[in-house]
Amino acid sequence: MFSFFKKKSSDPAETPVPSAPASAPAPETTDKPVAASGAKSWLRNPFASKDTPPQADNPPASSGNSDNLPAVQEPQAKPEAPSDAGDRKGWMDRLKAGLRKTGSSISTIFTGTKIDDALYEELEDALLMADTGVKATQHLLADLKQRVKDSKTTDPAAVKALLADALADLLKPLEKSLSIGTHTPTVIMVAGVNGAGKTTSIGKLTKHLADHGESVLLAAADTFRAAAREQLGVWATRNTVEIVSQDGGDPAAVSFDAVSAGRARKKDVVLVDTAGRLPTQLHLMEELKKIKRVVTKADASAPHEVLLVIDGNTGQNALNQVKAFDEALQLTGLIVTKLDGTAKGGVLAAIAQEKPIPVYFIGVGEKVEDLETFNAREFAQALLA
Repeated sequence: MFSFFKKKSSDPAETPVPSAPASAPAPETTDKPVAASGAKSWLRNPFASKDTPPQADNPPASSGNSDNLPAVQEPQAKPEAPSDAGDRKGWMDRLKAGLRKTGSSISTIFTGTKIDDALYEELEDALLMADTGVKATQHLLADLKQRVKDSKTTDPAAVKALLADALADLLKPLEKSLSIGTHTPTVIMVAGVNGAGKTTSIGKLTKHLADHGESVLLAAADTFRAAAREQLGVWATRNTVEIVSQDGGDPAAVSFDAVSAGRARKKDVVLVDTAGRLPTQLHLMEELKKIKRVVTKADASAPHEVLLVIDGNTGQNALNQVKAFDEALQLTGLIVTKLDGTAKGGVLAAIAQEKPIPVYFIGVGEKVEDLETFNAREFAQALLA
């Protein structure tokens, strides 16, 4: 597992301000949210910091529920310290394997051919088949031709390296670190269609956070899908973190209770798992908007992150989802899953060209270590390996 956090030096003189009780929606107030003194960022370069932050003790919940907050499932043990046994090479090998199908169809174009119009035409077809999209494909081809001209390249194999440079530059704006600690708690709302891997991604994210000493509270607001609450509960038990849930409860009410509990118990992070739905299900999209509004009532500055989980296998449909969910929720970041098997991967270029919302994480499998921070250069190299 990689070390994802860079911890800012904290000010010992700063004293946290007590959170308001959460027995009812808070009235409008001019009070500003309290900024935590030790903000941390999820790093794309895991070797930038090898120090493991000390494990913070979770404050015990009152058995009598005297603060009028919803009952929560208490962790039974502290999480173990993260291991640095993994290395970035192992991640790159998994990423290359996941993108091999797309990469091989593009790489074969540069084998034993001349640099002519036929090569560019074949490359155009391959990029379109990789779900790069028309606009991104046109951009990449124009950029590549200019790079070939400027470098006076005559070797087709060298053209592939120039294409990797062009793709990395196109994807670079998608790189951004997920900051934890600027707000206490940092409220992260996660959306996505059914089957995209939303709840699993939340579980993996929870694992990384808990392993790095962050106290996490999960909100099981996916009351639409059968067994979703139980699935998130398994992740909560596995990661020894607390969870707020209601049997058949209103998603917005569950979200409000969780954020209120997170503030009162001074949790570092509250992760809200919302119901999966298609952007064409207008009544469910309206419910998502309601969840966001209600979260803001519990914490005027929240949600601090609104993430969309998209399936890398869905191609251009993933871009359509990004556009629709962004219009409804004003997304702050993406998690791209299932970049293995039949995933084409080129959709990230389409997103960068048409809707450049940061990609915080990408996933290539079901294991916890198969979710990693996004790096444009690594992705381009893996795709064209």
